[in-house]
Amino acid sequence: MPHKIAILGAGPSGCYLAQSLLKLDDALEVDIIDRLPVPYGLVRYGVAPDHQGTKGVARQFARLFERQGVTFIGNLDVCTGDHGGEITLAELRELYDVVVLATGLPTDQKLGIEGEELEGVIGSGALTRAWNDHPDSHDLPPAKTGKTVTVIGNGNVAMDIVRILSKGEGEFEGSDFGTHHAERIAAAGIERIEVIGRSPAHMAKFDPVMVKEIGKSARLRFEIADLQLSAGAEADNTRLQALATLAGIAPDDARCTVSFRFGWSPVRLVGAGGKLTSAHFTRADGSEALDLPSDTVITAIGFCDDARLGRADLVAGATDIDSGRLAPGLYAAGWFRRGPRGTIPENRADSQAVAAAIVEDLASLAASDKPGRAALQARFDRLTDYAAWQRIDEHERATVSEGRVRSKLRSRRDMLALALNETETPS
Repeated sequence: MPHKIAILGAGPSGCYLAQSLLKLDDALEVDIIDRLPVPYGLVRYGVAPDHQGTKGVARQFARLFERQGVTFIGNLDVCTGDHGGEITLAELRELYDVVVLATGLPTDQKLGIEGEELEGVIGSGALTRAWNDHPDSHDLPPAKTGKTVTVIGNGNVAMDIVRILSKGEGEFEGSDFGTHHAERIAAAGIERIEVIGRSPAHMAKFDPVMVKEIGKSARLRFEIADLQLSAGAEADNTRLQALATLAGIAPDDARCTVSFRFGWSPVRLVGAGGKLTSAHFTRADGSEALDLPSDTVITAIGFCDDARLGRADLVAGATDIDSGRLAPGLYAAGWFRRGPRGTIPENRADSQAVAAAIVEDLASLAASDKPGRAALQARFDRLTDYAAWQRIDEHERATVSEGRVRSKLRSRRDMLALALNETETPS
């Protein structure tokens, strides 16, 4: 009997790992398990909805299920016994020769400063999931942003947030950004977006192309401050060059000003009546202070574990974390293994190293006598499969709004009704 492998997480890390495993041994029986009824994780719910080129990697991953024999098992919540769920990680390990944790890091990193609990403070991950119509996201309507938004962080996620908030009506053509979200952004009438980070401009974490893309939106005014902190930086620094393409853009009919500031650390958020009113910053050496009136603060400083799978303890006790080995028969891949760094394509190299370790370890094991997916299918009657996803995919494309590429089902109820061929019609 072939060895049975369960990969938890149907996002890029899990899918790249399945690809790598089957390249090394196409006899493996690989199941990709997700707590959502649909596959592709971060690609579907984390990538900015106006970046359809990036989301297109899902077409590559589809070959796993359509041609390479990988089985998708959706709507199954796996976690440690302390966090609920439908099946524990320990139980799942009894069913498979190998279990790989590739669930990513789903929680927004906190600033750790006073005022973070105020109404009007939103994490970028939570906001992006809402914009992508994740079924577990609570409503974060951009109409509540007010006229002035402060984005803390200067990496690519921050640039995604700025780009979407600063787009005008009609600039979401060809995306899967719901018209309900676009209408709320337009209704908010945002007049100023402050983008502020700790690093000097030449060391900021954004990809230069992301900054240039913001400049393509119509009727934006740009202000670039604190470039004196980059004095002496290389003349060919691509980040400074990207910012230079925005400097001086100030149309007479500007509808919104986007201001970039560098070298500032947040120290507290201030509010009145439980609602945010301003964000306060200081230089690293304490030499200057900056107070920015803000209706909304969006934090984009990274991601962390939600503890549902006990990542901290597993990584701390890992036998060989560089190769993804956590314990005999248990592995980690992607951000779950290495932390919140690296882009989607970088997960390919990560998956190749972890797959090599798994295949090496399996070589010393006898043929499998584990039940694998058969035990899950016998125990749970509301699991979804790839055919169920195809029904959802077809429905979302068939009911699309004008100018969009799909109209996502926004609730588990609606997804499951369609996925499981139940009588209830998705709304």
